[in-house]
Amino acid sequence: MNHTATVLVLALGASDWGPITKTLTNRYSYRFIVAKSASEARNALQSAQIELAVSEESADSSEGMNFLLNLRTSNPDILRIYVAPLATAVSADTAAKAAIYQFLHEPLYPDQLGLVLMRALEAQELARRHRLLAREFKVQQGPLSANDHASTLFRRPESQRFEKLVYASDRMAQVCNLAAQAAPTSLPIVIEGETGTGKELLARAIHYNSDRRASPLLVQNCGGISDEMLQSELFGHKRGAFTGAVADRLGLFRAADGGTVFLDEISEVSPSFQVSLLRFLQEGEVKPVGSDTVMHCDVRIIAASNRPLKELVAKREFRQDLYFRLKGFDLEMPPLRERSEDIEPLAEFFVGKHAEATGRKILGITADALSKLSACDFPGNVRELENEIRRMVALAKDGEFITTRNLSPTILAASNLAKVHEETVMILPTGVTLKEHFEHLERRIVLKTLLTHRWNQSRAAAALGLSRVGLVNKIKRYNLLRSDQGVGNGTNWR
Repeated sequence: MNHTATVLVLALGASDWGPITKTLTNRYSYRFIVAKSASEARNALQSAQIELAVSEESADSSEGMNFLLNLRTSNPDILRIYVAPLATAVSADTAAKAAIYQFLHEPLYPDQLGLVLMRALEAQELARRHRLLAREFKVQQGPLSANDHASTLFRRPESQRFEKLVYASDRMAQVCNLAAQAAPTSLPIVIEGETGTGKELLARAIHYNSDRRASPLLVQNCGGISDEMLQSELFGHKRGAFTGAVADRLGLFRAADGGTVFLDEISEVSPSFQVSLLRFLQEGEVKPVGSDTVMHCDVRIIAASNRPLKELVAKREFRQDLYFRLKGFDLEMPPLRERSEDIEPLAEFFVGKHAEATGRKILGITADALSKLSACDFPGNVRELENEIRRMVALAKDGEFITTRNLSPTILAASNLAKVHEETVMILPTGVTLKEHFEHLERRIVLKTLLTHRWNQSRAAAALGLSRVGLVNKIKRYNLLRSDQGVGNGTNWR
């Protein structure tokens, strides 16, 4: 609960606010701003972040109620408490228009007001959490039917736990282990990797395994959006700040206070916006568009990029200081072609997922279909594989297995080409010595590993258990070239 809330008091009545505010400040650590007129109170709204407003009415006017009526329109997020002399009558219509949280009558006691303020802040926080969680579950779960059990809302999705992320490769195990170590910290995280590798899924797993999991995780894609719109989405805006700003906007940073904001395609933000983001990372300061008020938020940033940020820094396309601020932990999601052993478990998982989602009774996927899927590169990575599986589930008949008949022509062609390459590599020469057979086999393994890793020598060397120098010597020994797709090592075995 927020124990450092700022309370604005419009003191128009007979109460002595000095002892009251002193008692409540000592007991609850609230900060009080006492105004003697409505104009003074309005000025205070411009200079401080106010959570609660207490308006004490005078015996012979309605200035206090009018202030609350206007406050509901100008600052709807501020909770309103009305204090009036005992004989004061307020119509139900007026009270409804001002959306008064609580009525209090004079004489006013510190214990009474302190309890009301505490309950008001609790209600405000619960309303905020409910609003944000409702929006998040709407995105994640879709609309709930009348038969859905209430516990569904509070069940953490399986895919948001590290132990339920689907993979079988050592590469992904290393990434997830590092992410699990990063999760309990509050350091910002950069996740790099090609489009479709599952960067957002990993970000969600990090959030739901952190100390911030009780607060929201909000997502913003930074690609293809103007600076003004991005500033509004993240930092919020005041009504009238620009054309179309018909109401105040909270902004994702304030909405996710205490939680996490995932910024996808961070590499696409402009240099000017990079400055604003750097300021937020350094100081936690949020200044809504059109406002003179600076607020503070406690938000963890997880940024994702499908382009290497280090290279962009070298090209002066991305600020170096922002890069180092974001890079508390640096995680790299490997493309699917570099972890082909993950294709089979992912395919089986997606079959079950989409069969259940569409109400289909699919028995599984055949080994032959899995083999053809595993032979493909999938330039669109996990997202492309999932789309392929979704299509196959739609084409399969109930009560049957998914077979190669359900594969798309593109996947069939790619898997057949890979098979030709594999068969070419498997051809062994005749009439040669045992040593030459071993050399041929070693050459085949080295070449296949290089092809799998797109001739990334560091990764290929790691996969083969060699040093990079050792791999370079193998490449020279067997005269391997990037154009090689089959055998050929300078010994005329063609």
